[in-house]
Amino acid sequence: MGTSDGLDPNLIISHEFPTSTYTYTERDVALYALGIGACSANPVDDKELKYVYHQDGQQHIKVLPTFAALSPLSILSELASIPSLEYDPRLLLHGQQYIEIFKPFPSRGCLVNKVAISGLHDKGKAAVLEVETMSYEKESGALLCSNRMTLYLRGAGGFSKSSKPFSYSKYPPDSTVTPKIPESQPFTIYEESTQLSQALLYRLSGDYNPLHSDPVVAGIAGFPRPILHGLCTLGFAIRAIIKVICRGDPHMIKNITGRFLLHVFPGETLITAMWVEGMRVIYQTCFRLKFNRTY
Repeated sequence: MGTSDGLDPNLIISHEFPTSTYTYTERDVALYALGIGACSANPVDDKELKYVYHQDGQQHIKVLPTFAALSPLSILSELASIPSLEYDPRLLLHGQQYIEIFKPFPSRGCLVNKVAISGLHDKGKAAVLEVETMSYEKESGALLCSNRMTLYLRGAGGFSKSSKPFSYSKYPPDSTVTPKIPESQPFTIYEESTQLSQALLYRLSGDYNPLHSDPVVAGIAGFPRPILHGLCTLGFAIRAIIKVICRGDPHMIKNITGRFLLHVFPGETLITAMWVEGMRVIYQTCFRLKFNRTY
């Protein structure tokens, strides 16, 4: 797919999504925790067992903060309804995620999601779309979390009508700037291996993009095999921070910024370096090579 001359930025920015709901149970919470590696190294880990089991009943299990990223996933199926937005879904890449937690998630519940386009940028060969979701607890009306998802739609760029590339954002450029990685030695480093079946397990939490399960689709996207979900890698990283820095308390996490620069193959080892600056943790997650990447 080449340039998208028919893409109308005004139609995309002004598009109104229908309000949706997301209902989950303790089973979904536990399945998600397993999908991002909780208890994979130690099934009785005293800092992680609470995400999948509680001696007083499943209604007491804790919810990891990155679980908040699941409720907006259904919006991906709604992108095709945006007027004039044409792209190949097989070439979609998740570039960045920003999550803000306003209230801890209960172990089961129903969320009301209000979605809007918060940014659109012409990068020449790709269009960058920013989608914001505000999630409210249906029963109380309380705002639980917000998500901002940055999507790279490869092949959908080149729609600018002037020499200056089109760029729109609801928020100032520095509102969610990814912190610069310090040059100093990290406060701590945490290593953890993903499983060869990690993507197949994680997809059961609702992210069914075949890029992470279908070798044919992965090949079309330019990968020799299915890759791990970016949000799965993010879950591993934040869980490591909770375990090492927050002493196992997930409620200490208030906002999360994750930028996905390189893909990870299931089965590779994730290495999360952490720097503590006041009440903020700057982190970087890399991988230890397991597969040949000369392609």
